[in-house]
Amino acid sequence: MVDLLLRNATIYPGDAEPRTGDVAIDNGVIIAVGAGLQPEAARSIDLRGLSLAPGFVDMHAHSALRSFDDPILKPKLLQGFTTELINPDGMGPAPVTDERLSDRMTQLALSEGPGPRVWPWRSIGEYLDGLERTRPAISLCPFVPHGAVRDAVLGGAHRAPSSGELRAMRHEVARGMEVGAWGISFGLVYTPGAYADREEVVAVSEEAARFGGLISVHMRGESHNLLDAVAEMIDVSRRSGAPLHLSHLKVLGRRNAWKLEPLIEMIDGALADGIDVTFDQYPYGAGVTLLSALLPPWAHDGGVARMTGRLRDRSTVNRLLNALGDPEAGPESFYYQCGPEGIVVIDCGPDGPADVTGRTLAEIASARNVEPEQVVVDLLLETGMSALVILHYADESVVKAIARHPAMLVGSDAVFAATPHPRLWGTAPRFLGRYTIRDGIVSVLEAIARLSYRAAQRVGLNDRGEIAPGLRADLVAFDLDRVIDRATYDQPERSPAGINWVIVGGALAVDPNGPTGVRCGGVTRRTEPAL
Repeated sequence: MVDLLLRNATIYPGDAEPRTGDVAIDNGVIIAVGAGLQPEAARSIDLRGLSLAPGFVDMHAHSALRSFDDPILKPKLLQGFTTELINPDGMGPAPVTDERLSDRMTQLALSEGPGPRVWPWRSIGEYLDGLERTRPAISLCPFVPHGAVRDAVLGGAHRAPSSGELRAMRHEVARGMEVGAWGISFGLVYTPGAYADREEVVAVSEEAARFGGLISVHMRGESHNLLDAVAEMIDVSRRSGAPLHLSHLKVLGRRNAWKLEPLIEMIDGALADGIDVTFDQYPYGAGVTLLSALLPPWAHDGGVARMTGRLRDRSTVNRLLNALGDPEAGPESFYYQCGPEGIVVIDCGPDGPADVTGRTLAEIASARNVEPEQVVVDLLLETGMSALVILHYADESVVKAIARHPAMLVGSDAVFAATPHPRLWGTAPRFLGRYTIRDGIVSVLEAIARLSYRAAQRVGLNDRGEIAPGLRADLVAFDLDRVIDRATYDQPERSPAGINWVIVGGALAVDPNGPTGVRCGGVTRRTEPAL
C-alpha cells in the first residue's frame, strides 16, 4: 500500500528525456517510477494527457514574512513553485537589533509583507524557528541577508566597518550558515548594502564559502554601470571561493541595450575561466522596487527618519530633484533610465493616497499640476516612504536574448503588493508556456530542467529536483497545450491556466479546483558543516 499513485503521465524526470509512466509515492517520498506500476494505493490519479515534472524552484522569492499572514502562498503555489529561496537582495527580517527594529519593519513591510505585529526574534535562528511554526505550504530556503547583518552591526552607518565590526559581521554570517542558510545575499544597490566596498563583500562571502554556500547578489548596477558591476562580482567569487549567482539579470534602460552582447561575453568568459556562475531572470521587461530606490544613496544615510527630514528641507530637495535626472547620480538612476512615463505606482501602503495606484508618475504629475520629479518627493512623504513602483525598463527582445543563455534559471522576484507585478502570479507558466512552448526560446526539456533539476542542484538541494526513487515528492502536473500565464499589468492577480496538480512533500497542495489547504512545505535548512 502506498499513499499516492500517479498513472499514465508523460514524465519529465528533471534533466532527461520524457517517458510515459507511473510514479508511486509514500510518506512524502517517491518510491518507484516506471511503466505499469500496480501497488495498492490510498489514492490513484490518472494523469493521461498531462506532463509531470519535479516541483519548480523559485530562485528569488520575497516570501520571508508572507507566510505569517498567508502560509498557503497561493500565487506561488498555483504556478507550480514548491521551493523558494528567501531573503534575497541582502534584505531579511534577521538579524535585527532592538534599536533598528522599527526601521527594519518599515523597510520590509511592502517588499516582504508586514509579518506578525510583534517580531519575537532577533537572530536568524530565532526567525527561522518562528517561520517554521507558520507551516508554509511551500519549502522556504533561507539566505543570510548581508544588508540586515550590516544594519545590525553598524546601525545603518554610511562608512566602512572597523576591523572589529567586520569580525562581528563575519560572525553573524557564520551563525546564519550554522543554523541552515544556503548562502549569503547582497543588495548592493540598496542601503545599507550599497555602503559596502568590495573588500567587505569578499570578507563576508568567505564565511558563506566555508559552508559551501552560494553568493546571490543584486549587483551594484544594472544600467550605466552594468558591466563594471558584473566584473566586480566575478572578482568577488574568484577571491572568496563562493559560487556566484546573479539576481534578476537584465539590461536596465533601453538606451543601454547595446550592453547585451558584452554582458553575455563577460559571463561566457568567466565560465571559461572556471568561475562558477549562474543567474536568474523573470520573463518580463519590467521590474518592481521601492519608490525610495529612485533616490541616490546619500539620501538614505541614517535611515527613514533622517531621509524624511531631508525631503522636508528645500535646499536638499532641490539637490534631489536634480539628481533624479542625472544618469550617474546613483547606482541605477531608475528615474533617468525609465522616465516618468515608464514608472507606475502600485502600492502606497495603508495610509497613502488611494487615487495614484496604477498610474504613472507622469500621469500623477499632470493631475497634480507639478513636475514628475516633485511627485517622487511628495509621494515618499505622503506614504511614509512606503510606496512601490513598477519600472518598465527593457524591450522584450532583450529579455528573451538573456533567457536563451544556458546559465539562466528562473526567479520571480515577486512582492505581495496591493496591486502586484504580474510575475507574482505568472513567472513560471510565462517562461514555460509563453517563452518556451509558444515562442521556442528554449526546448520544453531545457525549460523544465532549469525550473527544477538545475535550480535544485545549484543551491545544493539534493533531495529534490528529479523524479526518482528516494527523493522528496515535490511534483507539478500540467497540460503542455494549455499552460500559460494569464496575469497582466492591468489584471495582475489572475492565476495561470493549464497547471492541474501540485504535490508538495507527497501531499496534494493543488488540485483542479485550486489550493487544497494542505501545508507540507516548511523551512528547509542546509545541514552541512563548515569546510
